[in-house]
Amino acid sequence: ALKFANFELLEKLSGRKILSKNWTLLFMRFLVLMLLILSASGLIWWHTGYGANFDYAIAIDSSSSMRANDIQSTRLDGAKEAALEFVDALPGQARIGVVSFTGTTFIKQRLTENVKDVKDAIKNIAIESTGGTAIGDTMVTISNSIFEKEDGNIIILLTDGQSNVGVDAIGALDYLNEKSVMVYTIGTGSTEGGSFIEGSDALSKLDEETLMQIAEQTNGKYFKVGNLDEMKNAFRDVAAFRQKRIGTNLSVS
Repeated sequence: ALKFANFELLEKLSGRKILSKNWTLLFMRFLVLMLLILSASGLIWWHTGYGANFDYAIAIDSSSSMRANDIQSTRLDGAKEAALEFVDALPGQARIGVVSFTGTTFIKQRLTENVKDVKDAIKNIAIESTGGTAIGDTMVTISNSIFEKEDGNIIILLTDGQSNVGVDAIGALDYLNEKSVMVYTIGTGSTEGGSFIEGSDALSKLDEETLMQIAEQTNGKYFKVGNLDEMKNAFRDVAAFRQKRIGTNLSVS
């Protein structure tokens, strides 16, 4: 219609200009249109900023493969030792929650500033009989049942396996982003699968790709650890981070 329309005739019939050459007016109309689109879409701009008040959730895999002794003395014992040092490295006002997970999420300690309660919860984590590894379920459960604030929420998730039951781990990330949750993932064990457990046929296969995506898409960081020192260093690095996820709603109320 624009290509073949006779604008001169239309302007004579209507008595006004069909196409305005007022570029300022055109720009303002375009800006208003864009704002209306943003308002309708509920778009949120996510970015990271520095902060001091954080809530942490330590999530440790407690499946049978965590009995593997390639990390002194077992993967689970190493994770607990590193997590205990992490608690000591945080400022006194930090609130910390503790969960373990297999195919089910076990809340060991809700958010608290009481260091003794947090350490007792970490020490009491044990291998669970429930099969599977539900990383997606665990992250969603932490977001709903542990965290209470709208920002400054950090999950430290340590696993030697892959998400194979429950909510898809990658599919859960949109929900975590809505909750302003950052996830730091720590992977241990073999990416090919195998057992280091004497007298056991338990196998685990680390899914590094998924752990990397979780960290990247929530503005966290992924750590691959192969021994106790590397595991402790990963927790120390997380304790030193002072960035939090900030969401700015671009909708016009």
